[in-house]
Amino acid sequence: MKCGIVGLPNVGKSTLFNSLSSAKAQSANYPFCTIEPNLGTVQVPDPRLEILEKFVQPERVQPAVVEIVDIAGLVKGASEGEGLGNKFLANIRECQAIIHVLRCFDNGNITHVEGSVDPIRDKEIIDLELQLKDLETVEKRLEKARKSARTGDKEAILVKEILEKAHAHLEQGKNTRQLEWSEAEQPIFDEMQLLTAKPVLYVCNVDEASVKTGNEYVEKVKAVVADEDAMVIMLAAQVEADIMELESYEERKMFLDELGLEEPGVNRLIRTAYSLLNLQTYFTAGVKEVRAWTIHRGDTAPQAAGVIHSDFEKGFIRAEVIHFNDYEQYGSEAKCREAGKLSIEGKEYIVQDGDVMHFRFNV
Repeated sequence: MKCGIVGLPNVGKSTLFNSLSSAKAQSANYPFCTIEPNLGTVQVPDPRLEILEKFVQPERVQPAVVEIVDIAGLVKGASEGEGLGNKFLANIRECQAIIHVLRCFDNGNITHVEGSVDPIRDKEIIDLELQLKDLETVEKRLEKARKSARTGDKEAILVKEILEKAHAHLEQGKNTRQLEWSEAEQPIFDEMQLLTAKPVLYVCNVDEASVKTGNEYVEKVKAVVADEDAMVIMLAAQVEADIMELESYEERKMFLDELGLEEPGVNRLIRTAYSLLNLQTYFTAGVKEVRAWTIHRGDTAPQAAGVIHSDFEKGFIRAEVIHFNDYEQYGSEAKCREAGKLSIEGKEYIVQDGDVMHFRFNV
């Protein structure tokens, strides 16, 4: 699960990434791990872990994580290899979702690569480069697909129609994530891995004065992306950096209270990115470890078990499930069992966000 941070140079990408890199949960036992200078593994803030830790008192707690990649700043002409264009586009292709940072603040001391602050223009510059690269990809495939379709093969005809629909959409300057597909078309389209099809979270980087109420720039962004299948949040990257420099939880809490905020913006960003990827969490809870596991919404119990180990999925027998709210109410697995709040579920069970689970399997 990897999200790429993109944006023009000097919009606050690296400041935001560094804040994410320093993001610590309220408890000190959640380490942050940097794999490479531009790749960070960031925990998903989840207060439910603290509740389970209090009840179970395990040896360790392991949160869910999302990988965040700080991708080089893009310039006009990236689709033709300008600047770090080819590297930039290759890095995006490896990500499952895009976090697109837009500068939504005025500051004469911070130069803008385009000479003025205009988040809509900035968005369109990056959109255009991604669309041009996708057009190139689609056109290469379309030529081959049209030849195959002449044989009368039904799947070849379907592929050609999908490519033609995507091509027409891109030529209009639109992102392919806006397109709707049938059940038969969707897997074929997904296999193309188009850059403009990836889910996107627009992050409006504002100044401290606008961090609670927003500003005109933010409203313009919301209006422009209203018809896209996208999410928008706002935060102040510099404020986030200041928060992360504070040593104690108490200091951070005091700083947030002064700004009228309940939590750091990076916490919201990580949770939103997690949601953007259509992910959810289930828990395992024992004296050795309380752990959050990442699965897709709609996954069955065997699929959830397979995240722990493939043998769990192959030899799945049943799952013992306690809904998180019941665990919180009764305070232990034993009390949930006594109250009839532990259910035995089979292969068809769709895992719910927050389920506390034990798996029985035989290989």
